[in-house]
Amino acid sequence: MYTEKNFKTKKALKDAVSAYNLRIAAGSTASEWYTSHGVVANGVRYFQPGPFGGNEPKDGTFCCEGPHYPAPHSWYATCTAKDGVIVKVK
Repeated sequence: MYTEKNFKTKKALKDAVSAYNLRIAAGSTASEWYTSHGVVANGVRYFQPGPFGGNEPKDGTFCCEGPHYPAPHSWYATCTAKDGVIVKVK
C-alpha cells in the first residue's frame, strides 16, 4: 500500500502520524491544525495501487512502502489504521 502523500522516508511518515495523534489528543479542530509535513488534519490516508485497489482495510494492520513507484522503494512500514486513517507506524 501507498500513503496518499508520497513520503520520502519512514521517519517523515512516523512524524506525520504522531502529529495527527497529538492533534486528536489535544482536541483541536481541523481548521486550526496543519503539520509541517503537508498532512492536513484528516490524517494520513492510504491506497492500494493497480488492479487490486479499491478494497483497502479501514481498520487493522497492513504494510506500506515508499516512496511511490517509479522511484525505488527505500522504506517499508507496518501500519495500523482506524477508520481509514493510519494511527500507528512500526
